[in-house]
Amino acid sequence: MDKTQYKGVYVFVEQREGVIQNVALELLNKARELAGTLNEKVCAILCGYNVSAMAQEVIAYGADIVLCVDAPELEHYVTEPYVQAVAKILKDRKPSVVLIGATTIGRDLGPRLSARMETGLTADCTALAVSDDGDLLMTRPAFGGNLMATIICKEHRPQMSTVRPGVMRMGTKDTNRTGDVERVEINFDSSRFKVKILETVKEQKDKIDITEAKILVSGGRGVGNVETFKLLDELAKTINAEISSSRAMVDAGLVSHDRQVGQTGKTVRPDVYFALGISGAIQHLAGMEESDYIIAINKDKYAPIFQVADLGIVGDVKQIVPLLTARLKK
Repeated sequence: MDKTQYKGVYVFVEQREGVIQNVALELLNKARELAGTLNEKVCAILCGYNVSAMAQEVIAYGADIVLCVDAPELEHYVTEPYVQAVAKILKDRKPSVVLIGATTIGRDLGPRLSARMETGLTADCTALAVSDDGDLLMTRPAFGGNLMATIICKEHRPQMSTVRPGVMRMGTKDTNRTGDVERVEINFDSSRFKVKILETVKEQKDKIDITEAKILVSGGRGVGNVETFKLLDELAKTINAEISSSRAMVDAGLVSHDRQVGQTGKTVRPDVYFALGISGAIQHLAGMEESDYIIAINKDKYAPIFQVADLGIVGDVKQIVPLLTARLKK
């Protein structure tokens, strides 16, 4: 395989109902860094219906070229039309690297694209870099999160990776950036469209997504029960924070899965992260260790959470949290 014919770092820009998802903007910032090392351009793939107006925002966040596929078939995300559109671009343009957000859409789209391109896909990456040979170094947790594996796709192109929301830092919007917008026409094979969306039902949620929260109060196994968790709720309300948890609390039925932080939950990067009764297993640390300031409370002074905490308190959550809440209320 002649690697020299494959050029460019491509980002699939996920949008939902005309709103570009933050993970796409985070990936554009990382793509900018990788493209600088490779001396190549950042290309964004923007798919949807009536989405052309979003192209300038994509350029402002780091894209040099926006490949816009604006078609009625792409109004709602359905696997086959999106795969056909993106796969056509990848086959025609021959990118070196393709980055996709590890969202529900990205996790559906990514594997199908890699199969049609006959290349590999490294899922849920936590770090991306470029080797001396110009290959993409894709790092992700392996063996249940007990070690980090760096994977290289040497024999095939493009090199494909999915990255969770919140793992990479979002760049600064620069409205003075300039770039090219290219309209891409796709001749869809509608005979392969086997799925139709008949109705969209939205769940009403009054809580902020934990990946967007500035302050998180997170409870672990050490919290123990519903009554103690109410203490965490009171603390969260006092400081205008969101509640999150480790997997233990989700398994115990005290918290819904969309509030879980960690390898099998979400990756968060708040300004302040309260780790209450959380021991700090590597699977949990993978989801929160990039928080700006970490405050940990745990009875076990040897708990791994204290290795990453900026402030550690050795003690019982049930005793310390009410005192902390009372002081903060003053």
